[in-house]
Amino acid sequence: MAAGTEDAGDRLDRFLARRLPVLSRSRIQQLIKSGHVRVSRGTAEPSLEVWAGLVADVDVPPAGPPSVEAEPLPLAVLYDDEDLVVVNKPAGMVVHPAAGHARGTMVNALLHHVSGLSGIGGRERPGIVHRLDRGTSGVMVVAKHDRAHQSLARQFHDREVGKEYVALVWGTVRGSRVFDKPIGRDPRHRRRMSSRARRARPATTRILHAEPLGGVSLVRVSLGTGRTHQIRVHLSEAGHPIVGDELYGGVRRRVPAKLSAVSALERPFLHAARLSFQHPVDRRTLTFEAPLPSDLETVLTRLRDQAVAVARI
Repeated sequence: MAAGTEDAGDRLDRFLARRLPVLSRSRIQQLIKSGHVRVSRGTAEPSLEVWAGLVADVDVPPAGPPSVEAEPLPLAVLYDDEDLVVVNKPAGMVVHPAAGHARGTMVNALLHHVSGLSGIGGRERPGIVHRLDRGTSGVMVVAKHDRAHQSLARQFHDREVGKEYVALVWGTVRGSRVFDKPIGRDPRHRRRMSSRARRARPATTRILHAEPLGGVSLVRVSLGTGRTHQIRVHLSEAGHPIVGDELYGGVRRRVPAKLSAVSALERPFLHAARLSFQHPVDRRTLTFEAPLPSDLETVLTRLRDQAVAVARI
């Protein structure tokens, strides 16, 4: 594949990640370091500065059997066929093994519950097409073979997947509001993402519905893109951080009595409620929904009861 003028100055791994959405950036870095990426001039390195006209050839070898062990962890399967599986990821579960999380991940659970996962994403990420943050619950689709993986990854890349989330945020939010600031790695806090990043990518978040609850709002959000921490960043920078989100200012020491229910939260109030995509083989439009988990439902019920009680005074 050839780089254009718009790619000049970017890193090789970032350039390839944009052109090959089926592969994660870390997977691309592994391929570069193992000699499976060749460039038209010089030596391929993840940090190589791309120039207009550069040609890169990528050879993706078979991933081999997963290097992750199957674990009999509970996992709610919403749909399962020979091409894909859809699950309701619980909060607190990391999607795939990484530093500090070698076991207990969703991949460990998938290997126990599902026979056959695509290997295109690498031995530690079999079947993983997209991710949810550790503290986020909700619907995820997983590919069982490489053809399905490639089709689903393309749909995510081309913004053809419908994604809706439910979140509880601080303040009163206006429905139908759109946030479209580009997002990238925060230059001062490496764990965070920000619209102040030197290299930011387009991101669009739309508020579909908002329910005011006396100091907080329950919002339903759709994503036009899928940047890391996108909802958390857009809402926080708009002055409406997600309740319980410590990283982006959503945890408050002093909470008024009418909002005391939020003190029970042990994670951000964020749930991937709905996912819609085209089946990678038979092209049917599939839509899946996951109900609000009990921890979030309990908090929401108490907030609504408290809001009613306050209104009667």
